[in-house]
Amino acid sequence: MAKTDGEALGDSFSPRRLLSSEKVYDGRIWDVVQDTFEYAPEMAPLVRDYIEHPGAVAVLVLNDANEVLMINQYRHPVRMNLWEIPAGLLDIEGEAPHLAAARELAEEADLIASDWAVLVDLFLSPGSSSEAIRIYLARNPREIPLDQRHERTDEEADMVISWVPLDDAINAVLAGRIHNPSAVAGLLAASAARLGNYASLRPVDTPFDVHPRLRSSEQAT
Repeated sequence: MAKTDGEALGDSFSPRRLLSSEKVYDGRIWDVVQDTFEYAPEMAPLVRDYIEHPGAVAVLVLNDANEVLMINQYRHPVRMNLWEIPAGLLDIEGEAPHLAAARELAEEADLIASDWAVLVDLFLSPGSSSEAIRIYLARNPREIPLDQRHERTDEEADMVISWVPLDDAINAVLAGRIHNPSAVAGLLAASAARLGNYASLRPVDTPFDVHPRLRSSEQAT
């Protein structure tokens, strides 16, 4: 196990004393807030603006043929069609992250899966956003009956869904052809976890404690 100063390698909670917090932009999906906080007692307070984000979940789905489910979707900010894995916001109050992931898989890919584990957690842009995303590995997928499928609209209406050999998808990441962060992180994490037959992965209901909105009171203060 990797060590640093005698401790296992890992990020740690390090809250600073919050002096004030103000919402400076009230958005449709996320807001921008301005925090003033004490970084250290001998320093003047710091002010930082950042996107306050509800967080998200994503699902890397593998079938029995060791193929990964990829979806192709238009993303307006970058003006590109991106190959991604199913994903969505944690925007339903009280919904557990793994249940949100199962819902997104059903809505975006018309699938349910019987074997789930936590693949990897990450912050998308921690210098400018509070967004935390958890990516799950889902195996043994099966299709949802036609009469129970979700009606997709807007950019999701013409999504292309494809099963791709896992190694081909990993090679596409390394060749610079796939850019979506949850797809990149999920595929590379799956490549590493596969070496141990995925035995090192965490249970599906492992608490998502790094998510700013899901931390315990002791971690948040």
